[in-house]
Amino acid sequence: MNRRTFLYQAGLASSALAIAAPARHLKIGHTGITWGFKPDDAAVAIHDVASLGYEGYETFGEVLEAWELKGGLKKILDENKLPLISAYCNFNLTEPAKRPDELKRAVLWANLIKGAGGVTAVIGPNGVKRATYDFKAAKSDIVSALNEICKAIQDTGITPALHQHTGTCVESRDEVYAVLEAVDTKYVKFGPDVGQLAKGGVDPVNVVKDFLPIIRHVHLKDWDGGPHWAQYCPLGKGKVDIPAVLALLESSPHMKIIMVELDPSRDPPYPPRETARISKDYLIKQGYTFRAERES
Repeated sequence: MNRRTFLYQAGLASSALAIAAPARHLKIGHTGITWGFKPDDAAVAIHDVASLGYEGYETFGEVLEAWELKGGLKKILDENKLPLISAYCNFNLTEPAKRPDELKRAVLWANLIKGAGGVTAVIGPNGVKRATYDFKAAKSDIVSALNEICKAIQDTGITPALHQHTGTCVESRDEVYAVLEAVDTKYVKFGPDVGQLAKGGVDPVNVVKDFLPIIRHVHLKDWDGGPHWAQYCPLGKGKVDIPAVLALLESSPHMKIIMVELDPSRDPPYPPRETARISKDYLIKQGYTFRAERES
């Protein structure tokens, strides 16, 4: 039995368990990307996410590094009583010559995540020119880079989770499957973005089902193909089968918290805090609970 068959069968078994045990145990957090990428955006994002009653926050490796010059992001998180869960960390996976620097950065960011109370490093692949990109030629470098980078991160006590991303060296369904079936999953875990999978023409439910045993982190995002938020939308407004995704994740013994995400947008119909509220209201209808709201 190959790994893909094993993961698929394990996913089916977990799905059956989800039907038998519908009670919600997962917590719900939110990423900071909706508010922007700049370090100063994080303070506003943390305040809004905390005031809405979300139970965790995700930032970026670069943001944690920038905040170290101002005493660290943990101070802002603690003031808002909001725990850090994760940080999105971009790494070059296709150029071996850059590997030593990427490994140093991996350890630096992992220690910053740990110091701020987080548990997960979300591994973002490097961007490529998709029109001329040769995945077959790059695959071995991607696999070896992920094995080395993720081992270095795991050695610090932080869990690394590969996040497939549009416009990068790991984007399509076939690339995701090829990479995850080749890496050493002792070190490399999976952190899918279900909205991006849908945007790429893939059924995210099937991907989550197939790789559920190695999923440790999820960006819960909806997609409607519209003009705002990079074609994404608040939860429940798009085409992703969110209930089916949630049922699978609820059945996983490895998952503790899910991170709601929505990309930033120019002139959006709702400000970031309101989009987070819309997603929260949708999840409450799905049976999830939040902390008591605080005045903004």
